[in-house]
This record gives sequence, C-alpha cells and structure tokens, in this order.
Amino acid sequence: MTEIGRRAVLAGLAAAALPRPAVAQGARGRVVVVGGGFGGATAARVLHRAGLAVTLVEPVETYYACPFSNEVIAGLRPMSAQALGYEGLRAAGVTLTRTSAEAIDGAARQVRLSDGTTLDYDRLILSPGIALRFDALPGYDEAAAEAMPHAWKAGAQTELLARQLAAMPEGGTVVLSVPGNPYRCPPGPYERASLIAYHLKTRKPRAKLIVLDAKDTFSKQRLFEQAWRALYPDHLEYVPLAAGGQVASVDAGAMSVATDFATHKADVACIIPPQRAAPIAAAAAVADRSGWCPIDPVTFESRLVPRIHVIGDAAIAGAMPKSAFAANAQGKVCADAVIDLLAGRAPAAPKLINTCYSLVAPGYGISVAGVYHPANGVLADIEGAGGTSPVDAPDTVRRQEAAYAEDWYRTITAAVFG
Repeated sequence: MTEIGRRAVLAGLAAAALPRPAVAQGARGRVVVVGGGFGGATAARVLHRAGLAVTLVEPVETYYACPFSNEVIAGLRPMSAQALGYEGLRAAGVTLTRTSAEAIDGAARQVRLSDGTTLDYDRLILSPGIALRFDALPGYDEAAAEAMPHAWKAGAQTELLARQLAAMPEGGTVVLSVPGNPYRCPPGPYERASLIAYHLKTRKPRAKLIVLDAKDTFSKQRLFEQAWRALYPDHLEYVPLAAGGQVASVDAGAMSVATDFATHKADVACIIPPQRAAPIAAAAAVADRSGWCPIDPVTFESRLVPRIHVIGDAAIAGAMPKSAFAANAQGKVCADAVIDLLAGRAPAAPKLINTCYSLVAPGYGISVAGVYHPANGVLADIEGAGGTSPVDAPDTVRRQEAAYAEDWYRTITAAVFG
C-alpha cells in the first residue's frame, strides 16, 4: 500500500470510529470507569456525551503522557509538555473522583475506593494500565529503579533518567535493556535508543549506548536499523537475543548489567522490566495467569467476569499493540458497546486502527499502522490495510512523518483531555 493510500484508509476508519450519538437512545445505567489515561478518559467522554451516568475514578490530578516522553529523556522537550490535567473533562460534565479503586466485587457490581466509599455499577470499564514486574529480573526492584531508572511510566522516572544522561561524563557508557513481549508500546525502547544515541552524538560524542534485547525481532526493525547505520554507527551497539542480549541480572550498587555471556558496566542504565496489567485487574479477577486480561474483541468485556470491560494496555487485544493510539480507539469502541448493551442492543463488530510514530532524531520520523477486526475470538490484522513508512524514503518524507507525529499528539491530547 502506498503512503497516500495508507493515510486515506486510516483517515476513513478514524472517522468511522467516532462516537455514534444515536445509539444512546434508550440506554440507561450506571457506568464506572477506572483509570484516566488515553483509554479511560476517552470512554468516559463518550459515555457522558451519550447521556449515561458515568464516574471516572482517577487518583492523580496531573496525568503525564508516555508518547513523546523519550524526547524529554534526550533533553529535547520539557516535562511540562507531557503534563495533562482533567479540567477539560470536568468542564465537559464528566464526574471525577480523585481516589483509587481498591477492590472490585463483580458479583455485587461494586467498586470499593481507597477512601472507604463504594460505587455501584451496571457496567464497569477498567483502563488501569500496566504494573512493572519487579519480581521478574534478579537484582531489579523498586529501590534499584532509583539508580537504574525504567522510565516506563512517565513522570519522576522520566526526569531522573534525563538528569542522569545530562550528568554522565563524556566517554561514558549507557546500557538500555529491553524485555520480551508483551509490553507497553512495542517500538518505544527503540525510539528511546535512537534519541539517547542522538543525545550522545550531539552532546557527548565519545560516549556509547549498548542496547540489550530479549528478542531478535521488533516493531519497525528495518526502519530503525537503517537509521542507526546512517546516523549512529559509532554511538549505538544493538545486541539481540541470539547474540546474548537477554539480561539475566542487574547490580544497582555496582551499576552492572549481566547477560549469560557478558557483564556490562554502565555509567547510566535504563532497565525496562517485564510488565503485566495493573494490580486492580488481578483484584477484579479479570487477569489470567499471563498477568493480562482476556477480552471479547467486539465489546472488550472480560472473558472471566461479566459486565466488566478492559481496555488499553491491560487487555489482551490480539494483534493490536499496547499504545496510546490503541487505547483511545478501544475507549471509543468499548463505550459504544456499553451504550448498546445497556439499551438491549447487540453491538456491531468494530474495526479499530493503530498508528505508532517514532522519532529517531529531530525531524526524522517513522511509523507503523494497522487495522484490526474481530476474527476467531481475537482482534486480528486486516491484511493489506496497514503498513510502515517506506524504507528508502527521502528526508522530506521523514520530516513529514515527524510533523505527523506532532500533529497526532496535539490532536489526541486535545480530544481526550482538552
């Protein structure tokens, strides 16, 4: 598919995914949404617009967005650009409660909050995000993360890693470890590697980045590797699984990262650990033994507990990756399904889209896009409806992709939080 054709398909499907006000007629019920990220905030907006009684449970006043946070790490963007508030949702009339969900009783259809109060629901939407598995990598726990940041939840960890890179001595070594699938934002570690390499090349030209990967293949691999060869041949060393890239343990005191084949001494270490759905998913009994949440691909209703829907990073969404774009699309589809179910109608099978933009340098963007539909009980790719940026594209195309990324971020944050 050509770039123009791909954009046309995505634009058409994006329009089709917009909320359908007409389906609200006849719908009645109480809906609770837990989690105010890109998925939960989107779902709450759609439900409120449809006239339903909806409460969004989110303990923080300021949400820090992960998209573009790699630019903060590389010193290219202020952290303030990632800060998003909930004033827009309040102004739109969405009811927010600034507390956290402690427990969920699926049989009683009740959410217990950390302040001791409870919320009754007819349908519950969970968009809780991820938890980092500090039990999965020997030597890496929450204390170690203060020396070797993961920065995989935007906020204080993002700023910590940025400060460490800025303070690292010239000629130092950065080690970045990448986990096996699944995890939040599949291309994210490789964008991070690219922008750290850019930081080193432009500010500490004798320094080096070593990327240790628990996989041999990854999203947009040809595009990233082409860029690394062209831009960072002296600053980025990529070690895949087959060459000994899987990290076996870390020692935060010694600032060392060990694989089965070598021990790497680091001046700065970014350790991205394995992940699972956030704890409230297990508390609600909607997470299976994988740590993630199996869902119906039409309604996003849990396959384990009825009347609870799971969207965003926590869900097992088949071929659809975990990303802010995906969570936003799922929030719309799930909210429409809830509206239909409360009105006694069968939800229609959806089509969902995802586009992941990555920056490998300022003004150098690449992307991958996919279109998904329910098939055989999962969300599956629609063959031929997605694609990646051209491999051998001119600089003008790369600059255009970088501009698309900026436009997407402004558009989605305004639509969800504005």
